[in-house]
Amino acid sequence: MNRAQPVQGAASPSRNLSLTILRRRAAALGMTALVAALVSACASPGPLALKLMPAPEAILKGVLAGAATDQQRVDELPGGGVLYVTDRRPGQGAPGVFYDSVRGGVLRAGAAQVTVGRSDLTWTEMRREAHLRRKGDDLALKVGGIEEFGVLDSESLPPRPADSLSGPAARRLADAVNARLAASPEKDVFIFIHGFRVNFDNPVLVGAELWHFLGYQGALIAYSWPATTKVTAYVGDIETAMATARNLRELISFIESSTDAERIHVVAHSAGTRLAVRAMEQIALINRHAPAGRPRLGRKVENVVLLSSDIDLDAFAASVADGLLGAQRHLVIYGSRKDSALRASKALTGHRRLGSAFGEDDLSDRMSRLFRSDRDRISYIDVTGVEGFDSGLGHSYFRSSPWVSSDLLMKLAYRLGPGERGLVRDEATGILAFPPDYIERMSAIHAARARSAGGGGARVRTPDGPQPAASGRPPAAR
Repeated sequence: MNRAQPVQGAASPSRNLSLTILRRRAAALGMTALVAALVSACASPGPLALKLMPAPEAILKGVLAGAATDQQRVDELPGGGVLYVTDRRPGQGAPGVFYDSVRGGVLRAGAAQVTVGRSDLTWTEMRREAHLRRKGDDLALKVGGIEEFGVLDSESLPPRPADSLSGPAARRLADAVNARLAASPEKDVFIFIHGFRVNFDNPVLVGAELWHFLGYQGALIAYSWPATTKVTAYVGDIETAMATARNLRELISFIESSTDAERIHVVAHSAGTRLAVRAMEQIALINRHAPAGRPRLGRKVENVVLLSSDIDLDAFAASVADGLLGAQRHLVIYGSRKDSALRASKALTGHRRLGSAFGEDDLSDRMSRLFRSDRDRISYIDVTGVEGFDSGLGHSYFRSSPWVSSDLLMKLAYRLGPGERGLVRDEATGILAFPPDYIERMSAIHAARARSAGGGGARVRTPDGPQPAASGRPPAAR
């Protein structure tokens, strides 16, 4: 459901029939306007042209290191492109379609080149031109080509003593990750997972934006699961997201054991959050029954971030009961009370979604206790009312809101706690929010950090502030 600008084609008769079915279902539910909005957000199966997201406020204020890379050309990504891992089927000959929406059955890896219509544009120039002209195909990000490393082989089942990806393609992926880590002072790997009804290109292009604004810190991997671009794809995509969670778990295990990564961050959007939570729940259950002395799976996972999460609230509570909070160091959830896509999802499923932010009147005692007592392991951030939060369907605010993107990037780049990022907590509910003076708070915090820089040893960040680190590595997830 990302707010992109796909190349549109003519509607087919089957598509029109699907639209009619959806509208009749929506009318029965009294949700015609919402489902019509979802239909209007459909992505094309063809190549994607992604409009550049607004610059995060943290970039404009010089708080993030990514500001230093703004003068680089857009198509000059370090290492030759964005790394990707996908379980989609390779394209069947359609122009510009590198992988389609069919389940591929295996994991493939490679690097994707990102281009714009004018190859001489820097990130700064592209934003300025987009602001002045507001349109133009030469101001959109596109996937210009890929270099596939091959299939990431895995050991057969059964039995399977441990998660293991192997083979020449796996070695090439490890080498590509390590090369990017060697060029970065921070040894972080970021995995971006897209949402419902997008094609292969989307996570690559969104990942390229995020990696740029992170100052090309560490290595970013775009994880592209086989979501479809059909109007009636919702149920099928949800099943696919759950079915491919095991592949994500294998990828996390591979990065932990076969690369130089010190920290792993998983950032998931919309239906992709189901995949992320399922994989982390599996990790928690594996660790619960692991033999003594075996290294903990997920021990390097620092943050798991859930954006606009399309997860049944009760299903999420069950995952927490199974030990989800022990699978990573910190779980961060962003939610909005004005997310039209999640309102439609609730109408279609009959169940409340995790990414629909809570008010004090509709927050259960159980969830409130969780947010208050486990604040060192979980944060819930309400974005309702911040600049750009309701753009389009209000479902991709991590791109449309310069405030939300700033907070997300500061969490990933510096591992700062909420107060250190300028957020405030409602002590009655435990929910975090952006205060009206967020920009001033963020700038003041950055200035204070800059003044104290160079005056101490290594530090790690906790949800509520920094503490001395015993070593360069974060402690294992509890």
